[in-house]
Amino acid sequence: MNSANINNIQQWGETLRLLVELAGTAAFALSGVLEAAQKRLDAVGVCVVGFLAAFGGGTLRDLLLDARPFFWVRHMEMLWGVLALCTLAMLFMRRHHFELTRKAIEWPDALGLGLFTATGVHQALQSGMPALVAVLMGLITGVFGGVLRDIVCNQIPTAFSDHRPYAVCAFAGGWTYVGLWTLGAPGWLALLACVAVTAGLRGLAMWRNWQLPAWQVD
Repeated sequence: MNSANINNIQQWGETLRLLVELAGTAAFALSGVLEAAQKRLDAVGVCVVGFLAAFGGGTLRDLLLDARPFFWVRHMEMLWGVLALCTLAMLFMRRHHFELTRKAIEWPDALGLGLFTATGVHQALQSGMPALVAVLMGLITGVFGGVLRDIVCNQIPTAFSDHRPYAVCAFAGGWTYVGLWTLGAPGWLALLACVAVTAGLRGLAMWRNWQLPAWQVD
């Protein structure tokens, strides 16, 4: 394969990464907006919860990896995008839109989970972290924005309580990324595989209504 084809593949992979990242960020932010609206928070509260859902996991990852500046500082366009989304949602969304919006963002949310997981694993591996730590960084990136959203809204995090696999999907996708990285696969291929495994498992869990076992106390 010549260098031009390799460059085209890399550019295609970067474009795909950006599109999925934007879709995932929007889906996570919308989940925060919907939760804040149900709690009847004011405009500041809606924006804070939306930002936590969209950026909380990545910020926690950067803190743990001592990465500066934070990723949302490097990509200011995402800050403006989430702020605009929160503003538009408050202006135009009404209660009868909520259920339809929740269903519409399930798949972008699954894609975002896969991409953010891959991003977290990649950054940890680049920092020289062991494989297990890298997978956990991916899981934190993909899951903990929603956890922080629910904590701020004073409820048990959905990722822990609805019993449909979510963090487990990110964990499996993270190991897929690590395995391909160890074998020397291109970064774009590892990213695609991680997104496919994570989002695919999440999609199957939603479609088949898979449930994780809950602790039954007699």
